[in-house]
Amino acid sequence: MMPIPGSGLAKGLAVTLRTMTKRSHTAQYPEVQPSLPPRSRGVIGLFEENCTVCMLCARECPDWCIYIDSHKETVPASTPGGRERSRNVLDRFAIDFSLCMYCGICIEVCPFDALFWSPEFEYAETDIHELTHERDKLREWMWTVPAPPALDPAAEEPKEVAAARKAVEKAEAAAAAAAAETEAEAESAEPTKPATPGTATPGTATPGTATPGQGTGTGSEPGTGIAPGTGSGTPADPGPGQAPGTGSGTDPAGGAA
Repeated sequence: MMPIPGSGLAKGLAVTLRTMTKRSHTAQYPEVQPSLPPRSRGVIGLFEENCTVCMLCARECPDWCIYIDSHKETVPASTPGGRERSRNVLDRFAIDFSLCMYCGICIEVCPFDALFWSPEFEYAETDIHELTHERDKLREWMWTVPAPPALDPAAEEPKEVAAARKAVEKAEAAAAAAAAETEAEAESAEPTKPATPGTATPGTATPGTATPGQGTGTGSEPGTGIAPGTGSGTPADPGPGQAPGTGSGTDPAGGAA
Protein backbone atom coordinates (compact mmCIF):
# COMPACT_ATOMS: atom_id res chain seq x y z
CA MET A 1 0.00 0.00 0.00
CA MET A 2 1.41 3.32 -1.03
CA PRO A 3 1.86 5.85 1.82
CA ILE A 4 -0.32 8.90 1.69
CA PRO A 5 1.63 11.90 0.47
CA GLY A 6 2.47 14.25 3.33
CA SER A 7 1.85 11.65 6.13
CA GLY A 8 5.40 12.05 7.45
CA LEU A 9 4.99 15.80 7.70
CA ALA A 10 1.71 15.34 9.53
CA LYS A 11 3.31 13.01 12.08
CA GLY A 12 6.13 15.46 12.72
CA LEU A 13 3.70 18.34 13.22
CA ALA A 14 1.69 16.18 15.62
CA VAL A 15 4.76 15.61 17.78
CA THR A 16 5.50 19.33 17.73
CA LEU A 17 1.96 20.19 18.79
CA ARG A 18 2.07 17.69 21.67
CA THR A 19 5.35 19.05 23.04
CA MET A 20 4.25 22.68 22.69
CA THR A 21 1.49 22.14 25.22
CA LYS A 22 3.74 20.57 27.86
CA ARG A 23 5.69 22.43 30.52
CA SER A 24 9.45 22.44 29.91
CA HIS A 25 11.78 21.09 32.62
CA THR A 26 14.99 23.09 32.67
CA ALA A 27 17.88 22.16 34.99
CA GLN A 28 18.97 25.30 36.82
CA TYR A 29 22.69 24.66 36.51
CA PRO A 30 25.01 25.73 38.19
CA GLU A 31 22.65 26.69 41.01
CA VAL A 32 21.30 23.12 41.07
CA GLN A 33 23.81 20.33 40.56
CA PRO A 34 22.74 17.52 38.26
CA SER A 35 22.13 14.05 39.64
CA LEU A 36 24.76 11.88 37.98
CA PRO A 37 24.76 8.08 37.88
CA PRO A 38 27.30 6.47 40.24
CA ARG A 39 29.48 5.15 37.38
CA SER A 40 29.87 8.47 35.59
CA ARG A 41 33.27 9.04 34.02
CA GLY A 42 34.23 12.52 35.09
CA VAL A 43 37.91 12.65 36.04
CA ILE A 44 40.48 10.19 37.38
CA GLY A 45 41.34 10.25 41.08
CA LEU A 46 44.69 9.05 42.46
CA PHE A 47 45.10 7.14 45.72
CA GLU A 48 48.78 7.88 46.13
CA GLU A 49 49.46 5.41 48.95
CA ASN A 50 48.67 2.47 46.66
CA CYS A 51 50.88 3.59 43.77
CA THR A 52 54.10 1.57 43.42
CA VAL A 53 55.36 3.40 40.28
CA CYS A 54 55.01 0.26 38.19
CA MET A 55 54.38 2.45 35.09
CA LEU A 56 51.68 0.13 33.75
CA CYS A 57 49.13 2.93 33.41
CA ALA A 58 51.55 5.17 31.51
CA ARG A 59 52.64 2.36 29.16
CA GLU A 60 49.09 1.20 28.39
CA CYS A 61 47.62 4.68 27.86
CA PRO A 62 46.80 4.99 24.13
CA ASP A 63 47.12 8.79 24.25
CA TRP A 64 50.31 8.93 26.34
CA CYS A 65 48.71 11.54 28.58
CA ILE A 66 50.05 10.21 31.92
CA TYR A 67 53.37 11.54 33.19
CA ILE A 68 55.17 9.80 36.08
CA ASP A 69 58.51 10.63 37.72
CA SER A 70 60.11 8.73 40.59
CA HIS A 71 63.39 7.94 42.31
CA LYS A 72 64.77 4.98 44.26
CA GLU A 73 65.43 4.89 47.98
CA THR A 74 67.32 2.29 49.99
CA VAL A 75 65.39 0.69 52.80
CA PRO A 76 67.59 -0.65 55.63
CA ALA A 77 67.29 -4.28 56.67
CA SER A 78 64.54 -4.98 59.16
CA THR A 79 66.50 -7.79 60.87
CA PRO A 80 70.16 -8.04 61.87
CA GLY A 81 72.21 -9.48 59.05
CA GLY A 82 69.42 -8.89 56.52
CA ARG A 83 69.81 -7.39 53.09
CA GLU A 84 68.98 -3.79 52.25
CA ARG A 85 66.21 -3.25 49.72
CA SER A 86 65.35 -0.48 47.31
CA ARG A 87 61.89 0.91 46.56
CA ASN A 88 60.44 3.45 44.17
CA VAL A 89 59.21 6.77 45.55
CA LEU A 90 56.66 8.74 43.55
CA ASP A 91 57.75 12.29 42.68
CA ARG A 92 55.19 13.29 40.06
CA PHE A 93 51.92 11.85 38.76
CA ALA A 94 50.10 14.07 36.24
CA ILE A 95 47.32 13.51 33.71
CA ASP A 96 46.74 15.77 30.71
CA PHE A 97 42.96 15.85 30.37
CA SER A 98 43.20 17.78 27.10
CA LEU A 99 44.51 14.53 25.57
CA CYS A 100 42.65 11.97 27.69
CA MET A 101 39.81 10.20 25.86
CA TYR A 102 38.37 8.64 29.07
CA CYS A 103 38.81 5.07 27.90
CA GLY A 104 39.56 3.85 31.45
CA ILE A 105 42.41 1.53 30.42
CA CYS A 106 44.73 3.01 33.05
CA ILE A 107 42.19 2.24 35.78
CA GLU A 108 41.67 -1.31 34.54
CA VAL A 109 45.37 -2.23 34.30
CA CYS A 110 46.41 -0.76 37.68
CA PRO A 111 47.29 -3.85 39.78
CA PHE A 112 47.19 -2.01 43.11
CA ASP A 113 43.91 -0.04 42.85
CA ALA A 114 45.53 3.39 42.80
CA LEU A 115 43.28 4.97 40.13
CA PHE A 116 39.50 5.45 40.32
CA TRP A 117 36.75 7.16 38.37
CA SER A 118 35.31 10.28 39.98
CA PRO A 119 32.00 11.84 38.87
CA GLU A 120 33.53 15.32 39.22
CA PHE A 121 33.19 17.19 35.92
CA GLU A 122 33.71 20.88 36.75
CA TYR A 123 37.33 21.27 35.81
CA ALA A 124 37.12 23.47 32.72
CA GLU A 125 39.96 25.94 32.18
CA THR A 126 40.46 28.93 29.93
CA ASP A 127 43.96 27.78 28.99
CA ILE A 128 44.55 24.32 27.55
CA HIS A 129 47.87 24.05 29.35
CA GLU A 130 46.07 24.22 32.69
CA LEU A 131 44.24 20.97 31.95
CA THR A 132 47.32 19.02 33.02
CA HIS A 133 46.58 18.28 36.67
CA GLU A 134 49.24 17.13 39.12
CA ARG A 135 48.94 14.53 41.87
CA ASP A 136 47.70 16.98 44.53
CA LYS A 137 44.63 17.80 42.41
CA LEU A 138 44.14 14.13 41.53
CA ARG A 139 44.21 13.31 45.25
CA GLU A 140 41.49 15.89 45.95
CA TRP A 141 39.29 14.20 43.35
CA MET A 142 39.90 10.86 45.03
CA TRP A 143 37.65 11.86 47.94
CA THR A 144 34.72 12.40 45.55
CA VAL A 145 34.83 8.79 44.34
CA PRO A 146 31.57 7.06 45.33
CA ALA A 147 31.59 3.87 47.36
CA PRO A 148 31.51 0.65 45.35
CA PRO A 149 28.10 -0.97 44.95
CA ALA A 150 27.13 -3.77 47.28
CA LEU A 151 27.92 -7.30 46.20
CA ASP A 152 25.25 -9.65 44.98
CA PRO A 153 24.03 -11.76 47.95
CA ALA A 154 24.53 -14.89 45.85
CA ALA A 155 28.05 -13.90 44.81
CA GLU A 156 31.10 -15.77 46.06
CA GLU A 157 32.89 -14.20 49.02
CA PRO A 158 36.16 -12.45 48.06
CA LYS A 159 39.26 -14.46 48.86
CA GLU A 160 40.77 -11.66 50.94
CA VAL A 161 37.64 -11.32 53.07
CA ALA A 162 37.37 -15.09 53.53
CA ALA A 163 41.02 -15.38 54.59
CA ALA A 164 40.65 -12.50 57.07
CA ARG A 165 37.44 -13.97 58.51
CA LYS A 166 39.03 -17.40 58.98
CA ALA A 167 42.03 -15.84 60.72
CA VAL A 168 39.74 -13.94 63.11
CA GLU A 169 37.69 -17.07 63.88
CA LYS A 170 40.87 -19.07 64.53
CA ALA A 171 42.21 -16.41 66.90
CA GLU A 172 38.89 -16.25 68.78
CA ALA A 173 38.81 -20.04 69.16
CA ALA A 174 42.39 -20.08 70.48
CA ALA A 175 41.57 -17.32 72.97
CA ALA A 176 38.48 -19.18 74.18
CA ALA A 177 40.46 -22.41 74.64
CA ALA A 178 43.19 -20.59 76.59
CA ALA A 179 40.58 -18.95 78.84
CA ALA A 180 38.92 -22.31 79.54
CA GLU A 181 42.27 -23.90 80.38
CA THR A 182 43.18 -21.06 82.73
CA GLU A 183 39.81 -21.36 84.48
CA ALA A 184 40.26 -25.13 84.92
CA GLU A 185 43.74 -24.66 86.41
CA ALA A 186 42.39 -22.04 88.83
CA GLU A 187 39.62 -24.37 89.99
CA SER A 188 42.06 -27.27 90.56
CA ALA A 189 44.41 -25.04 92.57
CA GLU A 190 41.72 -23.99 95.09
CA PRO A 191 42.30 -25.51 98.67
CA THR A 192 39.85 -28.07 100.04
CA LYS A 193 37.36 -26.49 102.43
CA PRO A 194 37.54 -27.86 106.06
CA ALA A 195 34.58 -29.71 107.49
CA THR A 196 32.12 -27.63 109.44
CA PRO A 197 32.37 -28.36 113.22
CA GLY A 198 29.34 -29.79 114.99
CA THR A 199 28.08 -31.84 112.08
CA ALA A 200 29.31 -35.23 113.24
CA THR A 201 26.69 -37.98 113.22
CA PRO A 202 25.81 -39.07 116.81
CA GLY A 203 26.22 -42.71 117.83
CA THR A 204 23.32 -45.11 117.70
CA ALA A 205 24.32 -47.50 120.49
CA THR A 206 21.39 -48.86 122.48
CA PRO A 207 21.67 -48.09 126.23
CA GLY A 208 21.84 -51.07 128.61
CA THR A 209 23.65 -53.46 126.27
CA ALA A 210 27.15 -54.49 127.27
CA THR A 211 29.96 -54.64 124.79
CA PRO A 212 31.86 -57.92 124.83
CA GLY A 213 35.48 -57.79 125.99
CA GLN A 214 38.49 -57.95 123.78
CA GLY A 215 40.59 -60.29 125.97
CA THR A 216 42.95 -62.96 124.78
CA GLY A 217 41.93 -65.63 127.28
CA THR A 218 41.46 -69.27 126.47
CA GLY A 219 38.05 -69.73 128.07
CA SER A 220 35.71 -71.98 126.21
CA GLU A 221 32.57 -69.89 126.75
CA PRO A 222 32.83 -66.14 126.92
CA GLY A 223 30.71 -64.36 129.46
CA THR A 224 28.48 -61.39 128.91
CA GLY A 225 30.29 -58.15 129.45
CA ILE A 226 33.42 -59.76 131.04
CA ALA A 227 36.78 -61.06 129.90
CA PRO A 228 36.37 -64.62 128.65
CA GLY A 229 38.12 -67.59 130.25
CA THR A 230 41.09 -67.02 132.46
CA GLY A 231 42.68 -64.46 130.25
CA SER A 232 43.70 -61.05 131.33
CA GLY A 233 41.61 -59.23 128.76
CA THR A 234 39.96 -56.02 129.72
CA PRO A 235 36.34 -55.74 128.83
CA ALA A 236 35.18 -52.85 126.75
CA ASP A 237 32.77 -50.25 127.90
CA PRO A 238 30.21 -52.31 129.85
CA GLY A 239 26.61 -51.44 129.69
CA PRO A 240 24.87 -49.89 132.64
CA GLY A 241 23.82 -52.28 135.39
CA GLN A 242 26.73 -54.68 134.86
CA ALA A 243 30.26 -54.73 136.29
CA PRO A 244 33.32 -56.18 134.60
CA GLY A 245 34.26 -59.69 135.73
CA THR A 246 37.03 -60.22 138.23
CA GLY A 247 37.16 -64.02 138.28
CA SER A 248 40.09 -66.12 137.45
CA GLY A 249 38.51 -67.97 134.59
CA THR A 250 36.87 -71.08 136.13
CA ASP A 251 33.40 -69.65 135.78
CA PRO A 252 33.02 -67.80 132.55
CA ALA A 253 29.87 -66.12 133.84
CA GLY A 254 31.52 -64.95 137.06
CA GLY A 255 31.84 -61.30 137.84
CA ALA A 256 28.35 -60.38 136.81
CA ALA A 257 26.58 -57.87 138.99
